Amino acid sequence: MAGFAGRVRAWKTAWRRHDQYGKDGTWDAILAVVLTAAADADRIDWAVSVDSTVNRAHQHATNLPRHTGGTLELQELGCRAR
Repeated sequence: MAGFAGRVRAWKTAWRRHDQYGKDGTWDAILAVVLTAAADADRIDWAVSVDSTVNRAHQHATNLPRHTGGTLELQELGCRAR
């Protein structure tokens, strides 16, 4: 929504409408019409691949220090040279 908000003056109105359309079934009705039209035109290919991999991080993982001195291998070589 951040990119959208920069291009639309009344982004709160746009968000409210989007949210309302999701709750009242408007988006479902639009999808049904589009799918029906696409099916009638033989334009639907249901062969899809979906990956829903989720990796959870520890709650404090974002507070770890960042090493910006290159790749891990280069950092290890620097430590050994000392």
